Amino acid sequence: QVKLVESGGGSVQPGDSLRLSCSVSDRTKSTYSMGWFRQALGKERGLVAAISSSGEVTYYTDSVKGRFTISRDNAENTIWLQMNSLKPEDTAVYFCAATPVLGAPTFIFKQLDDYYYRGQGTQVTVSS
Repeated sequence: QVKLVESGGGSVQPGDSLRLSCSVSDRTKSTYSMGWFRQALGKERGLVAAISSSGEVTYYTDSVKGRFTISRDNAENTIWLQMNSLKPEDTAVYFCAATPVLGAPTFIFKQLDDYYYRGQGTQVTVSS
């Protein structure tokens, strides 16, 4: 069974940084295209960033471009989301998602429904 576990959330002040991590527990050692989503209170879930299984292709929603960086280490089956210059509007529950890909190292997915697996989420609060 595939399990995703996030960590790294917390409460910070505007302008601070946080680094989220998501580890994939998978005995089959499949390759995954992965993404970070977030959901703020009273708002719909939205894609923050996505990364292909090879790591060659990344995507960022406009509001985080230049501030957030998604990366991965396939040997560790882990992805990270480095979040800099955090703003109050970044406050949300962040969760990672993964979908297995075979022979498609550059595919990324922007819709949550395209991901087979999801983590439980970690809270990020940005407030002064």
